[in-house]
Amino acid sequence: MESTNVRKYPTIRRTRPHGTVGGYTEEKRRGGARRRGVLLVGLALVLAGGSPAVAEAAAGATPFPVATRTAAYVTNFASDNVSVIDLATNDVVTTVPVGSGPFSAQITPAGTRVYVTNALSNTVSVIDTGTNTVTTTIRVGTQPGAVAIGVTPGGTRAYVTNFRSDNVSVIDTGSDTVTTTIPVGTNPQGVAITPDGTRVYVTNRTSGTLSVINTGTNTVSTTIDLEGANGVAVTPDGTRVYVTRASRDDVQVIDTATNRIVGSVDVGTFPSWVAINPSGTRAYVSNSSGVSVIDTSNNTVVTTIRASSPRGVAFTPDGTRAYVAINSARAVLIVDTASHRPVGGVGVGGSPVGVTIGTVSVTCATEGRPQHPHHRPTNDDTPHPPHRCPR
Repeated sequence: MESTNVRKYPTIRRTRPHGTVGGYTEEKRRGGARRRGVLLVGLALVLAGGSPAVAEAAAGATPFPVATRTAAYVTNFASDNVSVIDLATNDVVTTVPVGSGPFSAQITPAGTRVYVTNALSNTVSVIDTGTNTVTTTIRVGTQPGAVAIGVTPGGTRAYVTNFRSDNVSVIDTGSDTVTTTIPVGTNPQGVAITPDGTRVYVTNRTSGTLSVINTGTNTVSTTIDLEGANGVAVTPDGTRVYVTRASRDDVQVIDTATNRIVGSVDVGTFPSWVAINPSGTRAYVSNSSGVSVIDTSNNTVVTTIRASSPRGVAFTPDGTRAYVAINSARAVLIVDTASHRPVGGVGVGGSPVGVTIGTVSVTCATEGRPQHPHHRPTNDDTPHPPHRCPR
């Protein structure tokens, strides 16, 4: 088993994000009460005589066209904001202020919105990817943790675990309202939805169980005993569920057809987040000493990427890169998935935790397909065509 030792991270690109870097709360001691302030770069550009198209668009005089780009949204727990990284350049293009203690994020299937859980303010912030501004704030349960979004029999829904409320909030993404709350085990943590949208898997840390939710009825159909259940991910073909067990330092593999355990993989100490690449061939597991890479064909660890306090992991759509939130370094580590070696990094906010990647809609302040600057799609199930911003 190969071990990739990364004691010093590759060059971290610390770009100046446009936006606000916010405050500090109790659990943010790990991030420290370091930088604060307001970066008014975007405003300065306009006031300094930036593009007339930008100024007119900001005033609502010129309609915005829509383009797409592949982007990563990173939750910064200690900064109360979300860093937006353009993956074409690996630059932070903006920073979006959200609620207190942003923990997890998920991009909608259409790429028009991002749902961010705020663990310390008990809310979910909804970011419009066209403008990268919060359009709605939704009140959920106490200490929301993970969020998973999928197209269910009832439409596009977001499932949010509420750690202190012992339940899951179900959000209708069409109306951005909580339509139901599902009781689960004690201290629900991770959540994942099957590709067909029929089932949701929820890990319950304290009760040591895995709740299986039927999305047709939004009720728990099965409960699986799984001591120390923490993070969870479903393979792209929907046949397997990978669950990290923090108290046992392993990953349990579950057959979704029978909801029975069919495999066990020893990984590093205190495994937390788990993500599976788009082809379903590798599972990346964050633990206290690095990221364990599992070959899903035989459920063995093929290598370990050494990193300090890794958290959320997300893959690019083509699966060639993995982006790992490094909680202690105010950075995201970029990993080449062919070699499983770090190839770069991006500086973000304080105590980054969650990462989500997708092809998102972008509002362009230039000529193109007309669209009102405050436009918000009403049907989130239909992605935009792949337009590009004219240069």
